[in-house]
Amino acid sequence: MKDELKVALLQSDLVWEAPELNRKAFSEKIKDITEQVDIIILPEMFTTGFTMNAAEVAETMEGKTVEWMKYEASKHNTAIVGSVIILEDNAYYNRLLFVEPSGKITIYNKRHTFTLVGEDKVFAAGKEKVIIEYKGWSICPLVCYDLRFPVWARNTENYDVLIYVANWPKPRVSAWDALLKARAIENMSYCIGVNRIGIDGVNSEYSGHSAVYNVLGDLLTSFEVNKEQTEIVTLEKRHISAYRNKLKFLNDRDQFTLQ
Repeated sequence: MKDELKVALLQSDLVWEAPELNRKAFSEKIKDITEQVDIIILPEMFTTGFTMNAAEVAETMEGKTVEWMKYEASKHNTAIVGSVIILEDNAYYNRLLFVEPSGKITIYNKRHTFTLVGEDKVFAAGKEKVIIEYKGWSICPLVCYDLRFPVWARNTENYDVLIYVANWPKPRVSAWDALLKARAIENMSYCIGVNRIGIDGVNSEYSGHSAVYNVLGDLLTSFEVNKEQTEIVTLEKRHISAYRNKLKFLNDRDQFTLQ
């Protein structure tokens, strides 16, 4: 068990529907991290951008990107996190992969597919909330549009860290900022959001605003807008326990059944 968890956030542009080029670019960014970290977080659909052309670029769990993630995790002794388009059982998933140095993989399939652009017509929605136990920390991984649905993220499991990987567009980035902070405060957990920058193949623009918020909603990062950037943040268990024990807000949370 670790009292501290060191996390690297990679805010990056993405090459449209070009997995090999994106993997190569992220290999270079990961190589440039000069200190040992516990987790490296990449954006949503980090090999392709947020494309609906799943049939053209989907991979399997035995494909090159999963092998690349396992290789990088082992090489750098860190967990690698990001979402990828996966084909499984004749269905496409926007699947977050949490790949540990040992090669262990935990998956989370995005539950809230983005109906505004027809993601629900292409991708199957996930059904299960996932809590990852890693180095003594409980982590809840979610994807982009999930951020707008607080019931799905509600901290009924007493997790420590909430992670969102995203392709969240510039015109609505103020909502991204507000909701990340809100999720941290209401769940009394660290909340991490990693978003891309640049313009994609359907002319959607992204400005980044990747961030880490603590239990009190304080911003712990200083990402620049529209800039490729890596930031490393150290999360502290004592910060979580101190404020949960002092304020006890989670003791008053509602009990409910989610369907």
